Amino acid sequence: MDRITPAIGKNLHQVSPSTSETSQPAPTTDPSGALVPFDYIQTTVVPLRPEHLERHRIVAYNKNSNMSWAFDLLRTQVLQAMEENGWRTLAITSPTPEAGKTVLAINLAMSIAHHTTKTALLVDFDLRRPRVGASLGLPMGKAMNELLAGKAELGEVLVNPTLPRFVVLPTREPVPLSTEVLSSPKVTGLIGDLRDRYDSRICIFDLPPLLSSDDAITLMPKFDCVLLVVANGQNSKKEIEDCLYHLGNANLIGAVLNKAEPQKHSYY
Repeated sequence: MDRITPAIGKNLHQVSPSTSETSQPAPTTDPSGALVPFDYIQTTVVPLRPEHLERHRIVAYNKNSNMSWAFDLLRTQVLQAMEENGWRTLAITSPTPEAGKTVLAINLAMSIAHHTTKTALLVDFDLRRPRVGASLGLPMGKAMNELLAGKAELGEVLVNPTLPRFVVLPTREPVPLSTEVLSSPKVTGLIGDLRDRYDSRICIFDLPPLLSSDDAITLMPKFDCVLLVVANGQNSKKEIEDCLYHLGNANLIGAVLNKAEPQKHSYY
């Protein structure tokens, strides 16, 4: 398991380390831009396999795991920053691929779900390289692909992976013309509906890497705040500076240094 070290604040720095939802319809948009209702009653419940989660470094599913403490610490810092500002939507991105942003997004969402007063919704908006559903081992008969194509309703694609207060909107396979799709009125309406449906919901969006395409830059103004995942020894100073430039108008609440070497402590 790679080490993560959360750092909350504007500057990049290192520090030590209900099972388902029910609701009323809310409006969104169809591919033509017209408003239509999202009508879902109950999410599909899908059991997870612990051995699959372990292979994909998903440790926060078991809140008693001795490897989940870092995500719990990150959860506390993130929720404090969001609650202070009344924020509900959190984007997670990285400078480049393979920084570990999807693994972190899943573990953070699960840790938030363990928080007794919050519901966590995790959305896979990395339409070029979706990994959330596969990392969790979800069947994904219908997913974001069908929702965006108008072939499924929101209620048909939301999944509860047998963890109370945790819901996932997975993407099964890459979506063509992803930048155009993400900038569409339908996606704007979807984000608004997911954010506004429940007062206690925290929406986490796994975005593409910032420097790999313009997908994340296109989406960033739609979210309340963003968390940057940086891979130790992999992302250069120039890449980090480029990310901070692109995030200049965003509410960057912090950064996570992933894949860092463990630090030894004589106490705790």
